[in-house]
Amino acid sequence: MATRRLGVGETLGALNAALGPGGPVWIKEKRTRHLRSRDFLAPHRALQARFDDGQVPEHLLHALACLQGPGVAPVLRCAPTPAGLSLQLQRPAVFERVLSAVAAYATPASPASLGQRVLLHCPALRSSPCALRLSQLRTVLVADHLARALRAHGVCVRLVPAVRDPHMLTFLQQLRVDWPAASERASSHTLRSHALEELTSANDGRTLSPGILGRLCLKELVEEQGRTAGYDPNLDNCLVTEDLLSVLAELQEALWHWPENSDPGLAGAPDTGTDGCLVVHVVSCEEEFQQQKLDLLWRKLVDKAPLRQKHLICGPVKVAGAPGTLMTAPEYYKFRHAQVCKASALKHGGDLAQDPAWTEIFGVLSVATIKFEMLSTAPRSQLFLALADSSISTKGTKSGTFVMYNCARLATLFESYKCSMEQGLYPTFPPVSSLDFSLLHDEYPPLSGSAKPDSSAGLHSPGAPHCCTHRDDMQVPGTAQHGFQLLLQPGTHPGGEHTAKRGGTCRGIQGKGKGSRG
Repeated sequence: MATRRLGVGETLGALNAALGPGGPVWIKEKRTRHLRSRDFLAPHRALQARFDDGQVPEHLLHALACLQGPGVAPVLRCAPTPAGLSLQLQRPAVFERVLSAVAAYATPASPASLGQRVLLHCPALRSSPCALRLSQLRTVLVADHLARALRAHGVCVRLVPAVRDPHMLTFLQQLRVDWPAASERASSHTLRSHALEELTSANDGRTLSPGILGRLCLKELVEEQGRTAGYDPNLDNCLVTEDLLSVLAELQEALWHWPENSDPGLAGAPDTGTDGCLVVHVVSCEEEFQQQKLDLLWRKLVDKAPLRQKHLICGPVKVAGAPGTLMTAPEYYKFRHAQVCKASALKHGGDLAQDPAWTEIFGVLSVATIKFEMLSTAPRSQLFLALADSSISTKGTKSGTFVMYNCARLATLFESYKCSMEQGLYPTFPPVSSLDFSLLHDEYPPLSGSAKPDSSAGLHSPGAPHCCTHRDDMQVPGTAQHGFQLLLQPGTHPGGEHTAKRGGTCRGIQGKGKGSRG
């Protein structure tokens, strides 16, 4: 059996390879109600495109059920279902493999992309914060998240534009976004000369406005790239301005002059030009057309413009219940910050926002709330924000305020547990080798103690409310309550010690027993 750590990517790769040549078919199941019966799914429609009538040959089903390989999770069963081909892992074996080598999984994987370079361009950062729309804020947070993810995989990332507005830099610091700053613009003299050579001479005798150099025809370039490139067929010409050339000059400068020691994998590389670099433009859907013009203009004016340019288009951000509301990014931050302060005041009393000890905490929670809301939806999808004052409630399960509020509560729980461990109030966690992983066969354990278990462990009628209301009126969904009950209820441990709950936090989260169901 392979000893390297298990991985979703490795398992997906092996599953797709087992079905023979062709595009990827398998997906990782993420929906809770389906995770009870499967971990991976090959949708029926995808199978129909690969096999006649979507029927997978018997020998391939056998190969999938016996699948093994480096990093591949052990398979329990693989069977056809109405939704497609369903595969479930040997969960006890997976738990054992992971929990027996927690340190290996906590350590970042060895970078597999050393030497790769990505130029990440976020045009929204050329504006001032007071003009930054919510859709543009989304692009900033997506770009920041993408940069962190790429760097974690060993990719050398350079961020453009370098921010010059001091107010924007301050706002980015509030958002915990690490972005470079600059004090001067890159020279656009060379690009300006090339543009003047390409500009159409026919201006109908009209005098051009200051800052406008003329028009360039892009239609031929669009046709040359072909429809598969994804350019808008309506792209005909581009109005060339000094500002546009300044943007191109900065991109070109960043592409050709990477900072020294930016990536050990680039040391001594023979080619640090455009061929080995990918340019990613992260823009909102409102800016997509203009960004395509910039992309084509770059190719038109510069012989060695990057051939690999990708556009990550972020969908619109709508305010639920207020279609005409126009809110800027700083206003959104202030709104969420006020909500976090209000939630804490409701919980702890007093005006904690004026307490310096809480200032940093409120700032972190506010940013976490915003990032959760902006990043929890796929970038291309439309995003709805609930900004009604009632959304301060921690009873919902969708808002960032709910998630971050409960993350803070859980952090307090774990800190309390750690302190109790140091005081000897809990027994030492047993060695992993002594645990019986065969008991980990159900998605949700049954309730025990004062709360009445469901007729079927972890299952309940979809139409029936299944939550627990606590002393502070915060509601926790029933499945989460199971974990709280098992973690917090008093009971006799294997060592014979009787553990009682300590501290207001535990009592606040502990359910009220049979009468606690909402």
